Amino acid sequence: MTLRTRTARAVGRSLRIYYGDASRGDAMKAHYGAFLKPGDLAFDIGSHVGDRVAVFRALGARVVALEPQPPLARALRLLYRHDEGVTLVRKAVGRAEGEVTLMVNVDNPTVTTASEDFVRAADGAAGWEGQAWSSEVVVPMTTLDALIAAHGDPDFIKIDVEGFEAEALAGLSRPVPALSFEFTTIQRDVAADCIRRCVMLGYVQFNAALGESQLMTFGDWVSAEAIAQWLAQLPIEANSGDIYARLT
Repeated sequence: MTLRTRTARAVGRSLRIYYGDASRGDAMKAHYGAFLKPGDLAFDIGSHVGDRVAVFRALGARVVALEPQPPLARALRLLYRHDEGVTLVRKAVGRAEGEVTLMVNVDNPTVTTASEDFVRAADGAAGWEGQAWSSEVVVPMTTLDALIAAHGDPDFIKIDVEGFEAEALAGLSRPVPALSFEFTTIQRDVAADCIRRCVMLGYVQFNAALGESQLMTFGDWVSAEAIAQWLAQLPIEANSGDIYARLT
């Protein structure tokens, strides 16, 4: 099978997974509706095939969507080229502007990453069997501060960049009302760094959702110390999820 065919099959699989379940979309709207209202601005950092973009738009928010992988960026352009409420940016996000090398998982582009540590952590880890990062591509990189300067202050930032989350947050110098970042149990240290960065930025309330549940773990938002302890005690089988931070 050629590389182009493998890539097309992988993108097609992602489209079916992330757009094929209406009930999932409804759950996501209920979940993100706590952060976004009509007229708000959202940054989707690591858009993949844009399922969050669709939800943010359904909530009436404008979206700046960042996706550096060329095949996924093309898919996003086809999906949202007629939507004036969506701005597509084909760049990675890190602590400084420039370029970065992506390690591409051709058969599962969801976990393509700019983090060599992420690839090493996944090697031999339970739940990550069969994953291979067999290709590389150099892409442009920007920062959250630069995106804010170009597009305005977002009301919510979602960050899902496969082990590069702390690098992305390092490029944010002042807080926005709320944000989320993905964590994995194979790289809890990255999430711990993100929590510390959020505290430095002024965030005081935290929550989390496991996997793609779209359900907050805590009924009442908790402190940085509490969310860090929860993260440290998660079983390895929990695999991944998102941690949320807000100012009030």
